[in-house]
Amino acid sequence: MPESRSLPAPRRPRYWAGACRELAARDERLATLMALHRDAVLVQRSGAFATLARAIVSQQISTRAAEAIWMRLAQALGEVAPARVLAIAPHKLRAQGLTVRKAEYLHDLAGHFADGRLDPKRWRRSADAALIAQLTAVRGIGRWTAEMFLIFHLNRPDVWPVDDMGLQKAVARHYLDGRLPNAKELSAWGERYAPWRTVATWYLWRSLDPDVVQY
Repeated sequence: MPESRSLPAPRRPRYWAGACRELAARDERLATLMALHRDAVLVQRSGAFATLARAIVSQQISTRAAEAIWMRLAQALGEVAPARVLAIAPHKLRAQGLTVRKAEYLHDLAGHFADGRLDPKRWRRSADAALIAQLTAVRGIGRWTAEMFLIFHLNRPDVWPVDDMGLQKAVARHYLDGRLPNAKELSAWGERYAPWRTVATWYLWRSLDPDVVQY
């Protein structure tokens, strides 16, 4: 029998350890959260198109329902890729469990990749704000989805998603005696963690839910 090989352990982004040291020195409470959840790992999810497509599929439905639809979609397409999505009739996408609107969103996303309006090769040099503007030009992708993409796929270090309910709840719990901040307050609060706001967000999320969810 061939020798079984274990998969390599997921790696944090290169900046992670240094960012944690810097943030821990600034914020004692955040340092405690980091120590409690030191084994939670942020890793890159492969496949830019598939990551965004999956985010569209998952909108406003349960995790279980989204996973079932995604599996049917992947089986129908063979591979969730722009050319495959563009080649299939919309009614066949809907037959996998997608709504009419989500089928349209997937076609629009595929078109952006196919004609180069979205080109992952150019993203390495693009600023976060420019990337968010490109992504939100796609039907069905709002700012929150774009920010999740920057965190989970691109591992950008300084994303602070003020519209994220989990982040709002965590800041309220640990710093504001349970009072939810509005977007302006939360944006100002996040300045203390720059340029490592993604790292702070990650551990604030973990303080509410230690299980890692990859978008």
